[in-house]
Amino acid sequence: MGQEDWIVHLTEVRKRLIVIAIWFVAALGAGLYLSTDILRYLKSQPLIGEIHWNVFGFTDGLMIYMKCALLFALLFTVPVFLYQAWAFVKPGLTEREASSALPYIPVAFALFLGGVAFSYWVVFPMMVRFMMRMNQTVGAAETYGIDNYFAFLFQIVFPMAIAFELPVVLLFLTKIGLLTPQLLKTSRKYAYLALTITGSCISPPDMMSHLSVTVPLILLFEISVLAAGWQWRAMQHREANPTT
Repeated sequence: MGQEDWIVHLTEVRKRLIVIAIWFVAALGAGLYLSTDILRYLKSQPLIGEIHWNVFGFTDGLMIYMKCALLFALLFTVPVFLYQAWAFVKPGLTEREASSALPYIPVAFALFLGGVAFSYWVVFPMMVRFMMRMNQTVGAAETYGIDNYFAFLFQIVFPMAIAFELPVVLLFLTKIGLLTPQLLKTSRKYAYLALTITGSCISPPDMMSHLSVTVPLILLFEISVLAAGWQWRAMQHREANPTT
């Protein structure tokens, strides 16, 4: 690759980074405007009963406000980033490859939102109730800081949201030939073990909580295997019939 090609690519990268930065700043502005309403909405949800948020420093409230705005901006910048990445590599793809890769963007974003919703509405309340019972068992006075509350929330929500990206990851690896349906089938028992360990790490230590987290993860894996198998067969069919 010559120097002129490098200059062209770097110029293209710069242009797309500027687009992402402008969108991020706009989303951050929206997040700063909406953060107060978002935080009040989260506090008003009767997921785990009424919990009083306390601040133990002058900057606690400001930091949570800024973190909420930042996470809002990051969340809504992800699809723009994915689209710009696709648009950057599009010239190097065939028309069929480009059109088949584009649907990954909304699917990945939808799965991420699904993981956030599941972890917030199902997993997080179970964890908080368990921890509150443990605190009451040892006779501790319950006083929760707003910073600790959201740190605990993010530790649960984001790992689950990332885990929900499993179908897109498996489909992509199948698309580029690193995975095959046979390899997925032979590694199923190891995947089950890994998902079970993951579920036990992000759920309270009781059987029903384990099942309520692990079973959806296993179902997600099986759906991913079925989708990867379908994609693999479609790829094999196109290779055998290049003119169809």
